[in-house]
Amino acid sequence: MFFCSLIIHSSLAEVVCEELQKDLCSFSIASSGKRCLLETEKAADGGIEYQCRTSEVVLERMAGYIETDQCVKACGVERNFVGISSDALLEPQFTAKLCSSSCYQNCPNIVDLYFNLAAGEGVFLPDLCEIQKTNPHRAMIELVSSGAAPGPVSALSQDKHVAFAPSPL
Repeated sequence: MFFCSLIIHSSLAEVVCEELQKDLCSFSIASSGKRCLLETEKAADGGIEYQCRTSEVVLERMAGYIETDQCVKACGVERNFVGISSDALLEPQFTAKLCSSSCYQNCPNIVDLYFNLAAGEGVFLPDLCEIQKTNPHRAMIELVSSGAAPGPVSALSQDKHVAFAPSPL
């Protein structure tokens, strides 16, 4: 049994953010448990290059994870988007996708990320999703009245630990 576990473990590839292609970077988690971030860098020719970097945001319950294309589509997110902010929560179409059962109940990595972004704005994502289902206009009013101030996720990069979203409803 021990021998079998060694074979299985050695066959699993480690996820290292800096080794990921740009189209797999966002919404991935390194084997160390740190989130991967897509960043831009000025190229030698003056153009823009994309680099996948390891953030300082640690997830204690997930590691070595690359988000599926199904979740990216179901949740309405884009892998090639540089920086993530709470701005998206102000868009009713995005919030509807994020709160849909195909995303909210099946994509814990993306839900956890936006749960933390919402919490940073003083909003409890499960409450926002409940309001979104019954009255999307009211959900946006409540989010704006919470004092939500859009900002990049890089502001979260200074945190070593992030709270986790509760289990899906």
